Amino acid sequence: MAEAKTYQGSCHCGAVRYEVTLSLDQPVVSCNCSICRRKGTLLSFVPAEAFKLLAGKDAVTDYQFNTRNIHHLFCATCGVTSFATGTAPNGARMVAINMRCLDDVDLKALTITEYDGRST
Repeated sequence: MAEAKTYQGSCHCGAVRYEVTLSLDQPVVSCNCSICRRKGTLLSFVPAEAFKLLAGKDAVTDYQFNTRNIHHLFCATCGVTSFATGTAPNGARMVAINMRCLDDVDLKALTITEYDGRST
């Protein structure tokens, strides 16, 4: 099992920047729900305590749909969704990290699991 490390992430224009502590061997999800499919996100979920927003609190716009359980946050300038926030099934606060937005992460080295969000 890979050791958890702290990674930097951002939107395209850099207005939204954050750091997150995670292990690159934890699950990464490619979801086919209506929003994830269109955005092309690759998501890894972490507890809220593992995430720190460094810049951009006022630069994000929130979009919610369906059960309104997840806050799909995106940069109001460039439109990139680098993370989302919500509640895990156990009630804990969590952050969904778009692995495509992390610096210095080789996406080909990740183990990606398909999730059928379209049917749930």
